[in-house]
This record gives sequence, structure tokens and C-alpha cells, in this order.
Amino acid sequence: MTLRQIVTLPEPVLRRKAKPITKFDKELQTLIDDMIETMRGAPGVGLAAPQVGVSERLAVIEYAEDEDDDDEIEDAEKPAKPKQLFVIINPEIVKASEEKVNGIEGCLSIPGLLGEVERYEALQVKALNRYGKPVKLKVDGWMARIFQHEIDHLNGVLFTDLATRVWKPTAEEEIPLD
Repeated sequence: MTLRQIVTLPEPVLRRKAKPITKFDKELQTLIDDMIETMRGAPGVGLAAPQVGVSERLAVIEYAEDEDDDDEIEDAEKPAKPKQLFVIINPEIVKASEEKVNGIEGCLSIPGLLGEVERYEALQVKALNRYGKPVKLKVDGWMARIFQHEIDHLNGVLFTDLATRVWKPTAEEEIPLD
């Protein structure tokens, strides 16, 4: 596995609609493994193929739902929730909740900026897994936000396009990045 360079604005690949994936070969598996390693090394909670300069409809997401619960006191006897790793290929949002929520987002391809973005609270996503098998996922909360952010990348849309406000964060404003 190899850490790949994460491209940043104004790299044109970030603004292109990515191409559907049709071949599930060794090259694709290598790209997936490299993207997982790159996302973890960044560190981030998601990474779309265009962010490593590849215009294909692929994203990786890894997050534990309770990761952002800073208010809870850690209990040594309570096991940490394991992170869930998703590999989504040619994803489509097939259903979205009526409810939308505002949240703060950042992006590995737009370092140094945060933005407030309105997103659907819950989603149903259909995609292919890394082996080309169909999967249907129901996600909500922060996970739904990550999925929408990554799928936007595959359509050439960045969080700054959707944000109601964008700013440079202070040292206290640390959030998971894709």
C-alpha cells in the first residue's frame, strides 16, 4: 500500500464529474487500499478518488458514530465503538430524509478552511462494494454527512460551494476531515 498525494484546489480533477467504475481488477483493489491508507494517514474520515487525482466514482469512509462525543467521560470498562469502514463505488443517494441539519465541515482538499453546510439528516445509498457486489446502506447523523460530502466530491462539488459561511478555524475548532 502506498500513501497517495491528496490534491488541493485549484486542481481541475476536483471540479470534474467522476467516471463510473466498470472494471473490478487488481488495479482498482490497489487504488482502494492506497486510498484507505491515505485517508488514515491524513488523518480523515473519508476520501474520494478525485482527491488523489483519479476521476472515478469511488470513495472510502471510516468513522465510529460516537467518535465526536467529547462530552462523554471515557469509561475504561466500556469498549470503544469500532470504526466502520465503507468502500462505495458508483454510489447513488436513493432516498433522503426531509429533515436537514446544519453542521461544520472541513476537507482534506481545502486545507485551512471550515464551513457550515446544511445536509440531510438520514440517507439510503446504493453502491457497489470493492468486489462489485451491490450494497444498500442506511446512514444517519454524522455518517450521513460524510457520505454526502464524499458523493459530492464524485460530482465535482465541494463543501465551500454549499456552505452558508466559510472561515479559517481557530486552534479549538477541530473536526473530522474528509
